[in-house]
Amino acid sequence: MTPFELYGTDALSTPTELITLGDLSFTLEAGALRHITYKSVEMLRGIAFLVRDRDWGTMMPSLTEISRDTAGCFRLETEAVYVGTATLTVRIVIEADTDGLTVRSSGQSDGVFETNRAGFTILHPADVAGCPAQISHSDGSTDMAPFPLLIEPWQPFMDITALTHERAGLRVSCDLSGDTFEMEDQRQWGDASFKTYNRPLALPWPYEIAAGIPLEQSVRLKWTEISVRPEPTVQQSVPNPHFPETAIVITAADADALTQAPSDLTVSAQRLLCHMDAALGGTEAQMRAFAGLQKAIPDIAYDLELICKFDGPVEAELISLRTQMDAAGFVPDSVLVCPSVDRQSTPPGSEWPDCPPLDEIHEASARVFSDTVRGGGMVSFFPELNRKRPPLEHLHFVSHNLCPIVHAADDLSVMETLQTLPHITRSARALMGDCEYRLGPSTIGMRQNPYGSRTIPNPNRQRVCMADDDPRHRAHFGAAYTLGVATAIAEAGIAIWTPAALYGPRGLTGPIVQVIAALSEHAGAPVHRAVIDEGIAELHVGSTKFMANLTPHERGGLTPYGWSRSPLAE
Repeated sequence: MTPFELYGTDALSTPTELITLGDLSFTLEAGALRHITYKSVEMLRGIAFLVRDRDWGTMMPSLTEISRDTAGCFRLETEAVYVGTATLTVRIVIEADTDGLTVRSSGQSDGVFETNRAGFTILHPADVAGCPAQISHSDGSTDMAPFPLLIEPWQPFMDITALTHERAGLRVSCDLSGDTFEMEDQRQWGDASFKTYNRPLALPWPYEIAAGIPLEQSVRLKWTEISVRPEPTVQQSVPNPHFPETAIVITAADADALTQAPSDLTVSAQRLLCHMDAALGGTEAQMRAFAGLQKAIPDIAYDLELICKFDGPVEAELISLRTQMDAAGFVPDSVLVCPSVDRQSTPPGSEWPDCPPLDEIHEASARVFSDTVRGGGMVSFFPELNRKRPPLEHLHFVSHNLCPIVHAADDLSVMETLQTLPHITRSARALMGDCEYRLGPSTIGMRQNPYGSRTIPNPNRQRVCMADDDPRHRAHFGAAYTLGVATAIAEAGIAIWTPAALYGPRGLTGPIVQVIAALSEHAGAPVHRAVIDEGIAELHVGSTKFMANLTPHERGGLTPYGWSRSPLAE
């Protein structure tokens, strides 16, 4: 198959190079190190010098290799040039041998350079969850604490000068210099890692790097072999899980179009998730659009995702919207209420925006929609739900969305986010108690950006973080990824999942249609097996076996990013 068939774009993936020094190996990719491994044990997921713009988009540098030496060890010097409000030029030196690895940077700007972050990012693999760690601080003190099993809403470790962890017979030490480093539990965004980064989030951003000011940092990695200790065990599934119902998300404009062309709904989904945004105005017209669709296609469940302004009395706004809903004749099976301001993330150290308390909002919602199944949570992602948890006593279900291109958008990183979904669903279940668990839109492309003022435009069909349009959604890659998501969440007892929109860049088009159609037929069927291993997703549900190849190479009898469906053997 052609790259366009596989990825929806002719843009080539970033080339990689495997470096092996005895028992040490790592991959070089665009000046960064990935999968740093010793004797088959992954010590770090990556080390990279990253620069973020004011919307937390990753700035892509122009890279030049300055020198390389492989005589007895490995030494590589590259120059990275970032162009923003000024030009930031950074020299990066990688030195490695069989005893250790060091990465150093030295740079400066030719003018005032605006950024949210500029420096080294160190990734520990998600598999270290629960493993013991020692954290050294700038005042010379040390703490002992495990990497958290459940996903932390805030930073688990702060003011880090060195971090040592033990896993799988190795003690791995990472020394940091050049700035103040802290760690966030990056699993909550879907990344399969814990991220240590510099410049604390509590400091103002964006900030400016003045012309000529040196930017020097270093990361030094050392390891020793120790006796193997038992790994922490985690229960990943709920008893007797069943595959969720499938929903497709629509807007009021989509509802009008679908009313005129019902055959556009090309999968037998059980539900339509109706996104209504009161902040846009025209709420009566939005209600009429959904009511018209419900009259045209009555044999499907309708769930209302209701984004409210809450810039006045809470109950008065909800009563007004309920009155409009009843007048239009729209009868949703459920209503999820979310404040508009909660679509934007509130990072640690930032001030929460003005918003009525969630207790007040959902108490009022329980009165206004007393005859309807009611939900809460976030129409963004798990970090926002984890940081602002809804009052469960007023709710029947809790929901959040997923997106795999928040921090990285290369093919491997997108597929690696599937490793993290059991961590997310386990942590979400811990905070939502006995409430039903629903997954909102979970697509490669991002429908709205909680971390900046906009989603990132992608007119040239590149692999772009936080883009609303990711071309892989419409290609074989997107089909394999969707089956991977279904496999990763299958044992979590999720009631409803939303793998696509109806129209637009995240809509029902391309190979993803066949995957969603096949999976939607199994709503409510028992899940017997759900495993992702060695690049293959395998899902046994009902009487059917699904498999997907999550790699660009032939594997498991499947073509690159291919998938199959077959009867389960008796």
